Amino acid sequence: MSSQPRRRRLEVEQIGDVTVVNFVDRKILDDQNIQIIGDQLFGLVENEGFRKLLLNFGNVEYLSSAALGKLITLNKKLHTAGGRLILCNIDPQILEVFEITKLDKVFNIQKEEQAALQAF
Repeated sequence: MSSQPRRRRLEVEQIGDVTVVNFVDRKILDDQNIQIIGDQLFGLVENEGFRKLLLNFGNVEYLSSAALGKLITLNKKLHTAGGRLILCNIDPQILEVFEITKLDKVFNIQKEEQAALQAF
């Protein structure tokens, strides 16, 4: 049985000194994808040395609680490294989950990418 190739789950671009990450998948639900996304995000901090990450959720319709765990870990890694994490373009239904879990107090969440870039 052949394993699926680990295709990129993220599109990464540099805007000035900020690393903007767009998610390829509309639904971030299954554990395997979440693990891959987590690994790729952590790699940006640990391997690439990026310190200002902007996660743009404009493409994301569904996000599991396991994915939230990866975001919390990423936030801690960046904080420890002296970096910052900002989230933007979060679907209202997903934003509601952030609010219910009080994660809207943990993360810097901006409505639009331009506002998020200016928040660094």
